[in-house]
Amino acid sequence: MPLLGGVRPPIALLCVLVLALAGLTAQVLGPAGEQAVPQAVLSSQRHFAEDGAIALRASIDERVTDLNRTAAALNAGSPVKPERVLSDLGKTYQKWTGTTILDLESGKVLAARGETIPLGWLDKDVLTGDTALKPRMVRLETGDVRLMTMAVLDFEDRPQQLLLASNSLSVPAINLGQFRSMAVVATGGEILATAGFEQSEALNTDQERKELGFLQKQMSGLSAQAARETEQDPVSAREPGSRGYPGVSGTLVGGSYNGRVATAGYASLSSADPEEKKSVGAGLGLTVVALLPVVQQQAAVPDRELYGLLAAGALVVLGLLAAAVLWATVQRPLLRLFLESRRLARGDLTRPVDVPRWGEAARIGSALERLRAQLGGPADDPGGRQRVKGRFGVRGPLALTAVLLLLWCVPVGLLLNRTDGSVSIPASMVADQRDRTDLVADRVRRALNEAQADLVSTSRLIDPDDAGAGRALLEETLREHTRYQALYLLDEDGEVVARAGKEPRAGFADADELVRVAGEGGKKPVVQAGAPVPGRKGMTLVGEIRIEFLNSLLKRPGLGEVRVVDSKARTIAAGDGFLAFEKLPRDALTDLVRAGSVHVGAGPVENGLLIREGRGVTVAAAAPFSGGGVAADIGWTVVSWQNAKDFQITPYQREDRSVLAGLLGLALIVVCLGWVHLVVARPMRALAAGAEKLADGDLKSVLYPRYQDEVGAVVRSLELLRQQLQARKQTQARRLAEPEAGVRGR
Repeated sequence: MPLLGGVRPPIALLCVLVLALAGLTAQVLGPAGEQAVPQAVLSSQRHFAEDGAIALRASIDERVTDLNRTAAALNAGSPVKPERVLSDLGKTYQKWTGTTILDLESGKVLAARGETIPLGWLDKDVLTGDTALKPRMVRLETGDVRLMTMAVLDFEDRPQQLLLASNSLSVPAINLGQFRSMAVVATGGEILATAGFEQSEALNTDQERKELGFLQKQMSGLSAQAARETEQDPVSAREPGSRGYPGVSGTLVGGSYNGRVATAGYASLSSADPEEKKSVGAGLGLTVVALLPVVQQQAAVPDRELYGLLAAGALVVLGLLAAAVLWATVQRPLLRLFLESRRLARGDLTRPVDVPRWGEAARIGSALERLRAQLGGPADDPGGRQRVKGRFGVRGPLALTAVLLLLWCVPVGLLLNRTDGSVSIPASMVADQRDRTDLVADRVRRALNEAQADLVSTSRLIDPDDAGAGRALLEETLREHTRYQALYLLDEDGEVVARAGKEPRAGFADADELVRVAGEGGKKPVVQAGAPVPGRKGMTLVGEIRIEFLNSLLKRPGLGEVRVVDSKARTIAAGDGFLAFEKLPRDALTDLVRAGSVHVGAGPVENGLLIREGRGVTVAAAAPFSGGGVAADIGWTVVSWQNAKDFQITPYQREDRSVLAGLLGLALIVVCLGWVHLVVARPMRALAAGAEKLADGDLKSVLYPRYQDEVGAVVRSLELLRQQLQARKQTQARRLAEPEAGVRGR
């Protein structure tokens, strides 16, 4: 017989899988493998670093794009004095630490604003070749590092001028929350900027100063380690593109001090996606590191290990009992039938067939006994020739085995380690939800401010008297900025003078309201930004911002569902699908939005809370728009929420492990018992029917073995018995015919 044929392999596999599942249960349901810091906290630090990297990269790219676009717009118009260029640039974009215009022919500084930009790094390689005018990092005499951005001003009938702008590579202006610090790290591990560390002079005790020194030392060591990790090729990195982030990101665990462990998340500004739009920030080799000291998780209680051992022991007992049932009711009778059928096929008819007591095995054994009698065996056991009427069959032991295993799977999967609304959620998770929501709100606010600033820059280049030139300018601006779906110029009566893109869906009644939302009652909200055209009273340049653009800013891993709502808590944009101006799904979220909009001190503040309803726990946060720019006062709020079960914390991990153990047990039942049903139960039912037909006198139906196993061996023996009965019948027929022939011959 083949090695994997018959009834013995599935029973043996059942025993092996039961022991393996028992060992896995003892390990995963006990305290083994539990970390000093919950995995959810580590993942949150990685997400925070990714958010910081995205914010820093977007800030760098936006500054470079704004400078290049401004230079292109100036080159397309009439010559402008250098002082006027820098003045307009500073009024439109307040984002550079220093700006300078240099005459490329003479090397003379024509105008300068802000901090002094050193010029010693300017050489031929900077201005010519493949890397000409590429932004680069330059160290000042003070030791600070600045990002230098360049663009050429090429006015007609004037020498070319070089427009220089310096940016500090500081930590993005985001809310770091309490105790968190962040650093921008260059290639090699050099820390370029930090934020979040308290000044030692502001600390009150030596203990606090020691802790500050410990955290600064941890930041230095973890930053160097993060820089080494991000220097890897994204394809071969440990966590390339993990969980939706295109760059290299991960987590690190440092030392502990005074019961708190230093945890860090890091994320590179480089991209692993070849189809992604080219980024200046992605080519600088920078890494963002977020450091947070968290309270060390207490060790698991000893009883937890006992739970795992008890569950594993119960599985071993029930599994071995199930295997014993299969051995006694399926394997042993089948092997007995195999031996009896082979004995009869060899011609040993002297001893009665050992007939099993019930099921298909009893039917086959009774048929074999009847066939033994038909072949001429001594009829010394007439009871064995009676037809068996029981039809319960092999399915009974299989059902009993399944019930025995289900007695373990169901309680473990559905009852063990179940959680409810009283689960303790780390305070850092609520704080991170709040801070990350505030970061998303800052991103959306800055995006709206940038959209309005772009319109201001474009409006200064519009010639209202030349409709064709105005339309061409709008079309060019629309191609450069994917955030808009339509651009149009309105006169003082609200009539469209020129437009590009989609048909305008709403007017712009109040020119003083530079960012507004309209379109109530439609399928999508209409978000508009406007800028008055200089020199033309009542004329306004309006841009309709794509809702898809705003939605893309809200999609962040590990933050759950994120929405932007207006002052009435109606949905304007969402990371997932939404209906225009629909209410929030819970009253608690609406109350959270209203509470966040209340002015406290300088203005509204972000809030976070736990919502416990029934057996579920939800972490929610709301961050109203605050800060500067025209979008700060529009009354919008970013609200986010997610089920706490998505967190990788110990209670939910134990529950998930219990459910997994129960599902693995169900898989074990399906695989092993399904195997027995296919290779033993179904063939034995067919074999029993064929054996009874043969015993009833059907000698014409040939019996073909389908499997090379015990059942197939019994089928082959029955076929031999059929052939012997057929030959015996033919011999008897010839003997009866021979006397008749002799009588006729006389």
